[in-house]
Amino acid sequence: MAEPVQEELSALAAIFCGPHEWEVLSRSETDGTVFRIHTKAEGFMDADIPLELVFHLPVNYPSCLPGISINSEQLTRAQCVTVKEKLLEQAESLLSEPMVHELVLWIQQNLRHILNQPETGSGYEKCTFSTSTTVDDGLWITLLHLDHMRAKTKYVKTVEKWASDLRLTGRLMFMGVLDSSENLQSRCGLKWKEMQREND
Repeated sequence: MAEPVQEELSALAAIFCGPHEWEVLSRSETDGTVFRIHTKAEGFMDADIPLELVFHLPVNYPSCLPGISINSEQLTRAQCVTVKEKLLEQAESLLSEPMVHELVLWIQQNLRHILNQPETGSGYEKCTFSTSTTVDDGLWITLLHLDHMRAKTKYVKTVEKWASDLRLTGRLMFMGVLDSSENLQSRCGLKWKEMQREND
C-alpha cells in the first residue's frame, strides 16, 4: 500500500474516531482496502440524515476512482443511487490526490441540494442495499444450502425479495426434485444470468 494512502487511512481513523464511525472491512495487497464511515448530513428541513459510506480503495488509488457504496434508512434507493453518482462526479475532479475526506465533507455540505433535485424524487422504499462499486469484482457465486425447509412458497417469496432488494442473480434449486429450478427472472422482472451447478 502506498504511503499517501496509509497516511490518508490514518488521518481518517483519527477524524472519524467516535463510536462506530470508522471500520476497516478488509485490507489486501492485491484488492486494496475497504472501509466504512458512518456520518450524518443535513437533509430536508435541517434534519440530520445518517449515512453509511463504504469506500473501496483499489491498489492504484488515488490514480483511479474509489468504489463507493451509500446506505441510509432515511433515503430511497433512487436517492442513494443519485448520491453515489454525484459523489463519483466529485471524485473525478479530485483524481491523483487522496480524496475520501473531501468527499465526506462534500456530501455533508451538499446532500440537501442533491435531494432537492427533481430526478431524485421521494419514495417509500428504503435504501438498505449496497450498490455496485466502480471496481469490477468479477462474478461471485454463492451456494446457500438449507435443510428442513417446511414452507416452500414462503421460502421462495423470501428469497425472491432478498434477491430483488440486493439485485442478485441466480436460481433456486431443490435437491432431489426433477426439474426443480425456480426461475427468479419471471417473478422479479430482472435480467438474470443463469448459474448452473455441476453434479458431484
